Amino acid sequence: MSKQFPYDTEVETLDGERTTLDAYRDKVLLVVNTASKCGFTPQYEGLEKLYREHRDAGLEVLGFPCNQFMQQEPGDAAAIREFCSLKYDVSFPMFAKVDVNGPNTHPVFKALKSSKKGLLGSEAIKWNFTKFLVARDGTVLARFAPNDAPESLAEPVRKALA
Repeated sequence: MSKQFPYDTEVETLDGERTTLDAYRDKVLLVVNTASKCGFTPQYEGLEKLYREHRDAGLEVLGFPCNQFMQQEPGDAAAIREFCSLKYDVSFPMFAKVDVNGPNTHPVFKALKSSKKGLLGSEAIKWNFTKFLVARDGTVLARFAPNDAPESLAEPVRKALA
């Protein structure tokens, strides 16, 4: 059985505001660890397209920059915000940099990884742009690999929104 999404967990926005994810209750979530200097970085475009097409139906894409994979997210919050805005016109919520593996793994990713394991039952996130789909009731529905293009998630997202 999947664990529930940790809406009450504290997070920090790119603007430095401390908050929880409670505002996203009853929404379908696509939670992604992102990076600005990764081969998968162009997925920002597909993620933004998914968000714009489905946000009125209740989809939220939540981006969590991560610098754990070959230091592909070296910038500070201002640099990340500027990159996402100018290069990809990202309008979905972006949060402060987090660790997704290791002793300092952010609680959101601890919960996601324990709910939906990766290849061969591993909890570890292997690279940037790993994506987790969360139902309106907080159930973690699916885990998608970095090479799963956002366009390929349209059908699972539609099903979750239905």
